[in-house]
Amino acid sequence: MPADVLLPALRFLLLGLALLVLLFLVPLATHALWWTAKGGRAENWSTADWSSAGLLPPAAAAPGAMVRVYAARVGRWRGIFAHHSWVVIKEAGAPRYTRYDVVGWGTPVRTDAYAPDGRWFGNAPEIVLGLDGEAAARAIPGIRAAVADYPYRSQGSYQAWPGPNSNTFAAHVVARIPDNDVPLPPTALGKDWTPSGRFAERTPSGTGLRLSWRGYVGLTVGWVDGLELNLLGAVAGLDWRRPALKLPGWGRIALIPGGDADKAAPTVAGPERRPAADSVSG
Repeated sequence: MPADVLLPALRFLLLGLALLVLLFLVPLATHALWWTAKGGRAENWSTADWSSAGLLPPAAAAPGAMVRVYAARVGRWRGIFAHHSWVVIKEAGAPRYTRYDVVGWGTPVRTDAYAPDGRWFGNAPEIVLGLDGEAAARAIPGIRAAVADYPYRSQGSYQAWPGPNSNTFAAHVVARIPDNDVPLPPTALGKDWTPSGRFAERTPSGTGLRLSWRGYVGLTVGWVDGLELNLLGAVAGLDWRRPALKLPGWGRIALIPGGDADKAAPTVAGPERRPAADSVSG
């Protein structure tokens, strides 16, 4: 091969390797060190704390309709890079909350298997999306329909990686929420999984395009979703709507100090909608 062709090709290859290390390997390695140093949860299933984290009031004390999407770090070493996400609803006047998850044993789709705001392997959940009042009431029928028609619900259909898994399910449900403007966190591995033969589709927010090869590699570009590069389920990218980096392991890191202050908890941003944190970095 002529040198004038070989050298540019080598430079391109080296640049690609450097970007791979910088965008994916370095964040994962540093988060692994941080997770270990802070005593990342190592409980097994039988000894972990699955109790309520106290994020929700008693249903009787919240008479209006409510929707919450939660995410919490998964157990043991997997918590370095992954979250489990689920959906909670309550219709106006309902005496209790209803929680929907997908799990990796038995029949995947579960209803009320755990406390609505329960810890996951001892890790407290954080709010990805919160809706109240009329906004929640409008969303609940679509959420119930999405749970009912989730296509990967038969025993044995669950795959922890690259999917379909709990985050594939959450993305399927979130896509049916009207006017949703908060994406799942970048650490929700499986959210970008697509079945064989489907390479391009709208993002769950409806504001962008996602190209994906079965969740192994992909590219997402959208107003709500920002720019995301997916490599083997790990996501690196940018949020340009609320300026932030998206890094494997770490999740979403705001670039403007205090820029996510209104998203650290379900604070009221209007009469019906409660935007919440999509910086779910453990």
